[in-house]
Amino acid sequence: MGPVQDENGIWRIRKNYEINELIRNADISRFIKSRRILERKPMGRRIRGRPRKRWIVDDEENIQTMGIRGWRKLSKERTEWKKVTEKAKIHSEL
Repeated sequence: MGPVQDENGIWRIRKNYEINELIRNADISRFIKSRRILERKPMGRRIRGRPRKRWIVDDEENIQTMGIRGWRKLSKERTEWKKVTEKAKIHSEL
């Protein structure tokens, strides 16, 4: 699906009708997702040493900044957790 070389020797991106011919008018988003799954090759390597912070650690720090205790219990009760999220929207330090 990459670029093509013209008859002049100049590289260009493929046009939509060319891509449709290649994928035989299939749904483009499904086609791309399936290709990612089948042909995925992770690049690079993991950094050495301590792992980066997880999202939960970052959220816990924000909750501490807001001065909320027992957030795990609050998160299980929908009405209480909604109050916490509304408070977070207007909190100036986040």
